[in-house]
Amino acid sequence: MMQADARKGIALMMLTTIIFACQDGISRHLAEEYNVFMVVMIRYWFFAAFVISIARAQSGSIRKAATTSQPAVQIFRSLLLATEIFVMVAGFVALGLVEAHAIFAAYPLIVAALSGPVLGETVGWRRWVAIGVGFVGVLVILEPGFGVFSPAAILPLIAAVMFALYSLLNRYVARRDSAATSFFWTGVTGAVLATAVGAWFWEPMTGGDWAWMAVLCVSGAAGHWTLIRTYEVAEASMVQPFAYFQLVWGSAIGLFVFGETLELHVAVGAAIVVSAGVFTLIRARKARRRG
Repeated sequence: MMQADARKGIALMMLTTIIFACQDGISRHLAEEYNVFMVVMIRYWFFAAFVISIARAQSGSIRKAATTSQPAVQIFRSLLLATEIFVMVAGFVALGLVEAHAIFAAYPLIVAALSGPVLGETVGWRRWVAIGVGFVGVLVILEPGFGVFSPAAILPLIAAVMFALYSLLNRYVARRDSAATSFFWTGVTGAVLATAVGAWFWEPMTGGDWAWMAVLCVSGAAGHWTLIRTYEVAEASMVQPFAYFQLVWGSAIGLFVFGETLELHVAVGAAIVVSAGVFTLIRARKARRRG
């Protein structure tokens, strides 16, 4: 039974990575034509409606879903995610999907590095070595000292740090709040921030791009739903390494749809980052089992 659940969880995680990679491609297309703030704002409107419906279904009422003993942390982590999305979409436009995804893949390493100070978890020397190796991989991708360093390369790295902190705060709030409550705060708070910023940058859209926006909104909801289902049927430690396939699908879209190129240093650096990340996930899983 456990093996069947693991297979189903892995299949759902793979589907989730495909959906999110397609979402990234659509986000890049729209953000190249329109203001990033407006694109993210509309995306968040639909996401908030989806979150409210899910939270109400799981908790019985919106009031119950919104009830939390740690509102400040919930608001902060939600604002962090919304800001990360702004930064990452800007990174897709400025840097391309291939290189942006390769750098962003470092976020599990940042999670491991910050899990001590944020959550009080113990990180063994093997994971610290893997974290160091992973960041060497990031340096290989960035190629500091070779030619002119692109300032745009810092965008996905900033996004990775923010998403790592957001992930850790998810685990922190989960100690006292249900998933439905955290999900509710994520969507509603993010929509408020996105609207407060994006409303100043409204631009008229063509009918065709409104269709792409609709696909973006639906894919966002679908991706979060499959991710929820993934963690319902399988352990997070079992399926998390497969989240790296988003790098594969996202890079493929960048190469074949947007005509990007895969530089050797990006491929080598990404391989180092992913290998180090998978190792830290495996070590963390073993540490939890021993605990």
